[in-house]
Amino acid sequence: MTDMITPRAMGTDRARHDAVAKVTGTAPYAADHEQAERVHLHPVQATIARGRIASIDTSAAEALDGVILTLTHLDAPRLASSDDTEMLILQSDEVAFRGQLIGAVVARTSETAREAASLVKVTYEEQPVDATLSAERDDLYAPDEVNAGHETDTASGDVDAAFEAAEVRLEQTYTTPMEHNNPMEPHTTVALWQEEHLTLWDSIQGAHTARSALAPLLGLEPEQLRVLAPFVGGGFGSKGKPHSHEVLAAMAAMRLPGLSVSFCVTRQQMFTLTGYRTPTISRVRLGSDRQGRLSAISHDVVEQSARLYEFAEQTAAPTRTMYAAPHRRTTHRLATLDVPVPFWMRAPGECPGMHALEVAMDELAIACELDPIELRVRNDTAIHPDTGLPFTHRDLVGCLREGARRFGWADRDPRPGRREGDWFVGTGVAASTYPALMMTGNVARVTYDGDRYRVEIGATDIGTGTWTALAQIAADALECPVEDVDLRIGDSDLPTGSLAGGSTGTSSWGTTVVTAARAFREEHGRTPAAGATTQAKQPESDLTERFAPHSFGAQFAEVRVHAETGEVRVPRMLGVFSVGRIINPRTAHSQLTGAMVMGLSMALHEHSVLDERWAHVVNHDLAGYHVAAHADVADIEAVWLDETDEHINPMGSRGVGEIGIVGASAAVANATYHATGIRVRELPLTPDLFLRGDPQRVAR
Repeated sequence: MTDMITPRAMGTDRARHDAVAKVTGTAPYAADHEQAERVHLHPVQATIARGRIASIDTSAAEALDGVILTLTHLDAPRLASSDDTEMLILQSDEVAFRGQLIGAVVARTSETAREAASLVKVTYEEQPVDATLSAERDDLYAPDEVNAGHETDTASGDVDAAFEAAEVRLEQTYTTPMEHNNPMEPHTTVALWQEEHLTLWDSIQGAHTARSALAPLLGLEPEQLRVLAPFVGGGFGSKGKPHSHEVLAAMAAMRLPGLSVSFCVTRQQMFTLTGYRTPTISRVRLGSDRQGRLSAISHDVVEQSARLYEFAEQTAAPTRTMYAAPHRRTTHRLATLDVPVPFWMRAPGECPGMHALEVAMDELAIACELDPIELRVRNDTAIHPDTGLPFTHRDLVGCLREGARRFGWADRDPRPGRREGDWFVGTGVAASTYPALMMTGNVARVTYDGDRYRVEIGATDIGTGTWTALAQIAADALECPVEDVDLRIGDSDLPTGSLAGGSTGTSSWGTTVVTAARAFREEHGRTPAAGATTQAKQPESDLTERFAPHSFGAQFAEVRVHAETGEVRVPRMLGVFSVGRIINPRTAHSQLTGAMVMGLSMALHEHSVLDERWAHVVNHDLAGYHVAAHADVADIEAVWLDETDEHINPMGSRGVGEIGIVGASAAVANATYHATGIRVRELPLTPDLFLRGDPQRVAR
């Protein structure tokens, strides 16, 4: 059992530490920093998807009044070699995707830089483009591993034989499209090279992560690079590591000592430069007896990666966690295409993978003539189905039962096709899961200044409430009021902090802060002298050798589908989650409901439309790429079970940032079937899919 801290501040509903600064516009985001004269960078991007630059002429740009620098592969600084080939920009004449950075213009104003970039003349030697994802391709391959270090394939038992012998068999294919993160704050970097030191004010999910990636690439020692990210306007994974725009801003700044080079990535540029969720094709097979007890589960995934750099999403990984079955298999296969590099998008792997699995479970429940909740309960497991390890805490059944009670599930007529006037009305359910991970290598420092305790760690608040939650954790660990904690985060000059991603932040940083606070008290006692300080490392843990740490949840949705137009409306959503102790109910509720809205957006709207002829996303702005708004859901609620995970960390908490999106789209999709009797196995759930005259795309 982990040595738990007694909660006093933890669990209380506290306003955000940074709330006033944010709502009054005084919180300094990356673009707000200006330590020297500011100049502006605008990139030159490739207009072909594959080939070589035959010539590039910057003379017209350089002649424009106000232009102070141009960069191309012909004159750019040389970068160190790197396994992350996405970062190696302006090093050759090769073009690997449309929109790739092939040059830059820096000017006194942003308007001049943009105009000058348009004057750069480029000719190409084009090569044939391949941007078509299909499960029928003959060049699909198995990567060495998939994201987060998961195994590419897993297998136990004899899935094929068990499936063929099953009394009830389901075999279907489910697809999710390419989707793009669209945080409110686009990616921004302000770079300043001064006295052989580079400073980056960056919209990034980890200051130390950025420094460790960029310093060697730029030929710098770590102490020559400082990254600051005190406030970040959302990231959802896309800001989880530096991308090529940070490299370009740094290269320009190192050519212009003493000038603050500002590169504010536009919304349109984000659709090529900062990652996206790969489209997925999931073939799911479920075999069970007539009582719904699973004997076979297989989940085979095809998805895309980029020719420039491999990224393999762990789409089938959640299927390894969810339900008991003696015969199991998961696989991942990639198609290497002439497209930008995919990357993390909120709950990578779990989100699209659970959509496929949970729609399949709904279909199996109908085939077995079982209530969808009962089917999931019958296949619950106390141990991880693949590893055999016990969960640190698993209460999926509790989430399902509590959700059913709150949602009024008992009154549900299981027959599809209930109509109220012009609308078909239905309800659906899906399960959620997300691993309770911990990053390593964190360090925290506690110093008493005679009045308050200064707590320092290189963590990052990406809008999740870290400023507030870490202060609450520190207060309980030091046994002092929250007002006595002076928290410092968002700076690579602070002790090492891992990135804010994978729902790991609070667990990883909080554990480290607790360790440092306890060490401080042991060294300096209850009445420390002014200036007393203690620094401590995050303790090593063998937790994952003894347990399977995961969170679980249940998502419920009511939908209305218009009988004549196919329009889908969602009057209400409910999520019930088992996530350990809640540090701050206010910020946790915000995270969970925000993620659920993002899942609703995935269900109804989000689709990056790729023109395969040019490998170009045609709806590359918020006018064409639709996201959910307040009007898309009338009533949304997230609640959690009252629990503490006694094994996971000293706070007893697990992350809440991502589990809220997992299963949300499946709950909506399952509700549309219950409403209409039309089973749609692709996303988004656009109106045309529910019109009766389209048998090619729907199954009735």
